[in-house]
Amino acid sequence: MPPKVKVAALPSTMKELKDTLWKAADKLRGSMDASQYKDVILGLVFLKYVSDAFDERREQIRTELEADGQNEDQIGQLIDDVDEYTGQGVFWVGARARWNYLAENAKGLPATQGEAPRSIGLLIDEAMDVISADNPTLAGSLPRIYNRDNIDQRRLGELLDLLNSARFTGQGATKARDILGEVYEYFLEKFAHAEGKRGGEFYTPAGVVRVLVEVLEPTHGRVYDPCCGSGGMFVQTEKFLESHHREGSNISVYGQELNERTWRMAKMNLAIHGLNGNLAGRWGDTFARDQHPDMQADYVLANPPFNIKDWARSESDPRWKYGVPPAGNANYAWIQHIISKLAPGGSAGVVMANGSMSSNSGGEGEIRAQLVEADLVSCMIALPTQLFRSTGIPVCTWFFAKDKTAGEQGSVDRTGQVLFIDARNLGYMVDRAERALSEEDIAKIAGTYHAWRGTSSARDAALTYIDEPGFACSVSLTQIKAADYALTPGRYVGAADVEDDGEPIEEKIARLTDDLYVQFLESERLAGVVREQLRRVS
Repeated sequence: MPPKVKVAALPSTMKELKDTLWKAADKLRGSMDASQYKDVILGLVFLKYVSDAFDERREQIRTELEADGQNEDQIGQLIDDVDEYTGQGVFWVGARARWNYLAENAKGLPATQGEAPRSIGLLIDEAMDVISADNPTLAGSLPRIYNRDNIDQRRLGELLDLLNSARFTGQGATKARDILGEVYEYFLEKFAHAEGKRGGEFYTPAGVVRVLVEVLEPTHGRVYDPCCGSGGMFVQTEKFLESHHREGSNISVYGQELNERTWRMAKMNLAIHGLNGNLAGRWGDTFARDQHPDMQADYVLANPPFNIKDWARSESDPRWKYGVPPAGNANYAWIQHIISKLAPGGSAGVVMANGSMSSNSGGEGEIRAQLVEADLVSCMIALPTQLFRSTGIPVCTWFFAKDKTAGEQGSVDRTGQVLFIDARNLGYMVDRAERALSEEDIAKIAGTYHAWRGTSSARDAALTYIDEPGFACSVSLTQIKAADYALTPGRYVGAADVEDDGEPIEEKIARLTDDLYVQFLESERLAGVVREQLRRVS
């Protein structure tokens, strides 16, 4: 008889599920750093999901066959038809990769005649191999790290016991995938916070990604991210399509990522969300070897690493159409690579450090001038500070468009114009270290852009663009040239209008001066009281 599997009470809400899983993550905290246990936990969560979804589908098939009058022998022959699973968006899971088998052997398998003992870590690694072999879309993405010396096998077994209480099924494969997707994103955010600065390499705050997606509205064609991290841009694109009742099959996803572990996370993340993305056969440096050399994208969404100094630079690279980027900063290399990837009519949104909007070092000012004169820049947005917990660098978003004439991209011809939005005063503090953008903030930014562009979606059809002092201003290329091609929104939007209270300015100044003198006198009186009290106690 196999040992009985411990099953705790099932979490009844999404919060309880997240809390249960984070408690499971705590099992490994202290025995390894955040970057290591992130991979351990996310792999196990995915393994639990695919096994739960498989078991649920298996029961559905059995119920359907029994309803058709099939006997046990017939059911046994038909219940292992792989197409009955994959055709319903469920991964095939072999017997030794199923969660029940692993949970029953959470302490490992003892030695048998002719066979050495096998740890739970080895069993999990083998399960990952089995699932990858049976599901080609997962090839190369699942972590195989559980039998390493730095993994405490006892704690790993306890971790499996805790994860038994998590259930990703009960409402069908699509709902289960949605639940797992939300849990996965929750974990990515929590791990990004735990890892500090390095966390920003694989995680972009959801609000920042939403700004890019809601402005660009990627509804069809090829979507590309040259530094895709864990795939957050693609996931938010899929959510945008779902919220607008569009099919995810309307887009094709292309990405590249330098870090091997992050690339594997992205592959897993896309699989979780049912996205068939082309992230190339392996990880790699976008500058040294573009793994999608002939691909032309309809939309590019990216959050490149800011201000990187050590990058694969070649002065003869054909991507540097608007000027060779400086060796000490790759910001304009990313921008030009992204522009080189745009198809005719394509558009892009890129998160950049604020310095990119006005820097003149290393020829960056000349490159920026060339981009403006080529009429590629469509919108510049200054974002609030503290959106990234991993860095204090203020950030902005650049938007590019290959075609600003009236047409598919909008009904208003914006040739020779750039929209500037100063959103630095938006957002709210989540805690002392981090700010977030609200739904209203994102809608205000995106709505302003769509009104300016004349987007024909039902949401924006009634909006008419007008400049809003202190927030938004449409500026001609001539005006930008006069400002030496600086693209900082604050330079153009001016100050917000102050409501006129009807009091003449001379009278207001006199009144405020009198009030100030009164405050001075009161301050002197209180200082005297304090001095007297100190004299008495001394």
